[in-house]
Amino acid sequence: MSAKINIGIIGFGRIGRNLLRLGYDDPRLNFVGISDLAEPEALFYLLNHDTVYGPVETETFLEDNYIHFGRQKVRLLTGSGPGSLPWDALGADIILDCTGRIWPRVELEKYMDAGAKRVIVTTPPEDAVDRIVVMGLNDNEISMDDKIVSPSSSTTQVLALMLNILDSEYGLEKAMMTTVHAYTSDQPLADSVRSDLRRSRSAVENIIPNQTRSPQLVETILPHLKGKIKGIAFNVPIPDGSCVDLTTQLESTPSVEDVNALMKDVSENSMSAIIGYTDDPIVSSDVVGDSHSMIFDARATMIASGKLLKTLCWYDDGYGYSQRILELTKAYSDLEKTA
Repeated sequence: MSAKINIGIIGFGRIGRNLLRLGYDDPRLNFVGISDLAEPEALFYLLNHDTVYGPVETETFLEDNYIHFGRQKVRLLTGSGPGSLPWDALGADIILDCTGRIWPRVELEKYMDAGAKRVIVTTPPEDAVDRIVVMGLNDNEISMDDKIVSPSSSTTQVLALMLNILDSEYGLEKAMMTTVHAYTSDQPLADSVRSDLRRSRSAVENIIPNQTRSPQLVETILPHLKGKIKGIAFNVPIPDGSCVDLTTQLESTPSVEDVNALMKDVSENSMSAIIGYTDDPIVSSDVVGDSHSMIFDARATMIASGKLLKTLCWYDDGYGYSQRILELTKAYSDLEKTA
């Protein structure tokens, strides 16, 4: 049995709860603490009752500010971010920052000052971090020297994986991405004043154009594609299930059949755990709870004027992303054991 990885979760929102739901029965993972500002009873309630994913089926209970969940006994602590808790006292090896905030690097370093060996921050950072990792793409490059790490975002993972496959096989000249994304918790239910005027409008009544940093993050991971990618996001009135609509111009234009065959092979062999494939006429709700980073939609593949390739990839923007975070956590632990 491999040594346990002691994990602290900061922020027990959607991603934080998904991490515990997905990892509670993994014998390698030991969740030592959850830090949030909300009342323990409220955190426990939301863990057990999820509007999108349904109730927890494993027996859980809350006792003396500890969540008992399967073999896990996780302490609930009051804290809001870096520097708020002594993680060394809890024995935390790795911190998963799920606050949703974009912290300056100097703030994230406080996690190491408090005793953690490494922090994985689930919101794409604006300051430079030691590594941005997309599982299945560049996770073989991780290093013991990586202290502050980002798994990018769920959209970025889809975009990076798809572009890398197309570029490796056919050569990428340029790309335009549109992500049609479920609404997020920071959007208002009714029109409400926000600094971003579009995002001040009701999330459940509008299709809302939004900026996305995914193209820039992909260029960081795949620097040879710099200047070739642009993109926009649309937040739509559904709680989960998103897709990336990608139009590319390639050096060698394949047929629809060639692209679908390539993606089917990838999904069944080299990247079966990360990339799914379907030729069913699916819709967004069909991918809710799917742990792949992306599901390639073969029915949607098309080519215009013999030059422009359009592909469509679906993803659960919370579940698959959380699965990759846990896999990244274990990858760094494996690296330490071989050092």
